[in-house]
Amino acid sequence: MAEQEGINPWGSKSWTYLSSLRQQSPLIQCITNLVSMDLMANTLLAAGASPAMVHSVREIPEFTPHTQAVLINVGTLTPDWLPAMKAAAGVANVYGKPWVLDPAAVGASSFRLNACLELIELQPTVIRGNGSEIISLSTASIGSTKGADSLHESSDAADAAKALAKSSGSIVAVSGSVDMVTDGERVVGACNGVPMMQKITASGCAVTALIAAFVALDPANAFEATAAALSVFGLAGEIGMGMANGPASLRMHLIDSLHGLDEESVVHGVNIPSIS
Repeated sequence: MAEQEGINPWGSKSWTYLSSLRQQSPLIQCITNLVSMDLMANTLLAAGASPAMVHSVREIPEFTPHTQAVLINVGTLTPDWLPAMKAAAGVANVYGKPWVLDPAAVGASSFRLNACLELIELQPTVIRGNGSEIISLSTASIGSTKGADSLHESSDAADAAKALAKSSGSIVAVSGSVDMVTDGERVVGACNGVPMMQKITASGCAVTALIAAFVALDPANAFEATAAALSVFGLAGEIGMGMANGPASLRMHLIDSLHGLDEESVVHGVNIPSIS
């Protein structure tokens, strides 16, 4: 894309993704946890995508081929849901559709860890987790998490993220006070957002859905699409925080702000520095 002199190149890239999302409205299949469905669907709708919370294994052969991307989140994982997750990832691969894995609370149990490791064998386009989740996946170990909350900052997981990206072939995104994105070599930070976003349940799940939507538009450049999605979501949080009185009102204003983002605010507000 052409870059105008004096314009933040990441800002212009991010606006191109967001405006394209609004024009194309890709269908994003979300097999996600019971806590996140509402916020995830509303985030996708506010950004311009079309969400589908389809998780029955019986529907996947007919439904998944028509999607533009698949999101798999293991937050409320049960043995009954795992076959559907594997089936959806497999169909996405067959049809050349990107899919994104959110390994929520992966370090909490062997069942959850093994399920995520099996899913990674199906080659997700992007893996997005917090610091503790990425460390657990990279080391294939449990116990480095506090439920779905992280005991580590994103910077603590930098080496683990690079290693996981290299071993899996996936883009790896680590959420934290500064979100980090790596392909195993390049590393950028997505520096937008406000601390109170961490007080909104499923906000991490919601941004993973936005990543899936951005990657659906440009699977060949999933690194750039992932960083842009993280920063755009964080920017919406910054704008929403200016009108919020606490987590509940921030949730509302975050969705409204995402829906209302314009070119000027994105081009000049997105903050994605190179880390290495």
